[in-house]
Amino acid sequence: MKIFPAIDIKDKKCVRLVKGDFDNKTEYAMSPVEQAGKYKDHGFKNLHIVDLDGALTGETVNLDIIQEIINKFDIKIEIGGGVRNIESIHKYIDVGVEKVILGSAAIKDKNFLKEACQKFPNKIALGLDAKDGYLSISGWKENSNQLILNYLKDVNDFGVSRLIYTDINRDGMKQSPNFDETTKVADISNCPVIISGGVSSIDDIKKAKELNNNIEGIIVGKAIYDGDIKLDELAKELDAKK
Repeated sequence: MKIFPAIDIKDKKCVRLVKGDFDNKTEYAMSPVEQAGKYKDHGFKNLHIVDLDGALTGETVNLDIIQEIINKFDIKIEIGGGVRNIESIHKYIDVGVEKVILGSAAIKDKNFLKEACQKFPNKIALGLDAKDGYLSISGWKENSNQLILNYLKDVNDFGVSRLIYTDINRDGMKQSPNFDETTKVADISNCPVIISGGVSSIDDIKKAKELNNNIEGIIVGKAIYDGDIKLDELAKELDAKK
């Protein structure tokens, strides 16, 4: 079970949003690079990064920060946030990102997802953000009217290498992830699934380890920043058996 501590970047700072709302955000004192160093020092090998500036602009706004983190700490990064074209994927892969997460652009245009998977084998992750079983897009402002499971069946053979499933109703709320829905997704997904949204305690990590074997990992964000989960405690779970 991989544990992905999360870093959300906005205006060069670490922030956390509640349910993806830019007006409901908390800024933290530590810079993204310092925060990544802290995770590395605790033995974490994977990071989940969201470029919130990129989500707003569709550009790779914080590419320099991503490059600095990879160069300094030799850590595996999955990055998302406004990746809308092949050129942006290229830029991230060129600086050493392990996986590039496609979200709204891939949902609006399945051919874009297919092309990206063909051009960058084993590098494309798909972010599926769900609200009541339906896909949300454009920073969760729009409901796509597509059922998650139907969309997944359509793209299941494209060659996506990782799927990140977020329940929006849980994100930033620290009410535990939606394990039931995540398991349903993992049951039909051709690639491994990452749990995202709502992690509140070490018990959530332990529960995730007992789930479907196709669940590869879990993302932990706000609970770390708010001190509900201590990094020492979380790091112990890295070494514990699944």
